[in-house]
Amino acid sequence: MALSTDIASDCQSLNTLIDAVLQAAPNTRAARDATRGGVASALNEMAEAAGVQITIDETALPIRAEVKGMCEVLGLDPLYLANEGTLVIFVPPDEADAALAAMQAHEAGRGATIIGQARTGHAGRVTMTTLFGGQ
Repeated sequence: MALSTDIASDCQSLNTLIDAVLQAAPNTRAARDATRGGVASALNEMAEAAGVQITIDETALPIRAEVKGMCEVLGLDPLYLANEGTLVIFVPPDEADAALAAMQAHEAGRGATIIGQARTGHAGRVTMTTLFGGQ
């Protein structure tokens, strides 16, 4: 199958991005890169370790169109692909806007978005609200 696309690697150092977030949101709870197992694995591991339920919003996921398209062609779930330059970070709700602004002002965090939230509930469970409103 001959496919052509301009998908660039997302590999990048995250140390200065994390430093910027910690300065903007000093009560940051946890952070993890999504290198092994992608964003989904990072979220599942963090939900289990913290004993919280995490809900994400599919419409908020910053997945580039070319990545989404290639994953559809190959039958892959982009949430389980390694993302060596992607940061999954948990901050208190009252510091979320400051953390997001700090990330978006940094070269490594320009595409940062808030994709969901952690709460008490079914400890260790991660759910996604889909484009159609399902869970």
